[in-house]
Amino acid sequence: MTIYIGLLRGINVGGHNKIKMADLKNLLEMMGLQKVKTYIQSGNVLFESEDGAEQLCKRIEDELNNTFGFPVPVILRTLEKLQQVIEDCPFATDSLNEGESVQVAFLGGEPSKEGIDHMCTYNNELEECKIIGNEVYFFFRKSIRESKLVTQLPKLRVPSTIRNWKTVVKLKDMSKTL
Repeated sequence: MTIYIGLLRGINVGGHNKIKMADLKNLLEMMGLQKVKTYIQSGNVLFESEDGAEQLCKRIEDELNNTFGFPVPVILRTLEKLQQVIEDCPFATDSLNEGESVQVAFLGGEPSKEGIDHMCTYNNELEECKIIGNEVYFFFRKSIRESKLVTQLPKLRVPSTIRNWKTVVKLKDMSKTL
């Protein structure tokens, strides 16, 4: 069995696309996924399955749309991949100053070369990104809410969803208890 971390994009944000985590857990269990756990209301779910990531992603997206009536992009990572994401982080995460944060955008595919080049032109003294594989690591010296860099993610031409560093680490820790 493979341990997966599912990252749902755009649910429970600003009162839109509401999905209760208990309902999400029940749905995934009815789909035959094992040891399902959710974490906070922003669409983080852990589970075990023998199926491959691509097949699982499509099945989960279809079931979410059929059950809740709106499309929800799903990005999956295995526990091993999530551990690699943490190891690859190019920014110091243990000594952040007040107001600083590290965030990770998980991409649903290979970003375009043009998109990568475009994003890198937005690096400056207040915010910067580094793209490693299918993840974009962000370092913000001020709030992500005012970021011009984050608004450039669509230029990568792949689905994405962002998690703060504490959530990434928590998901890894939780997945080790499955």
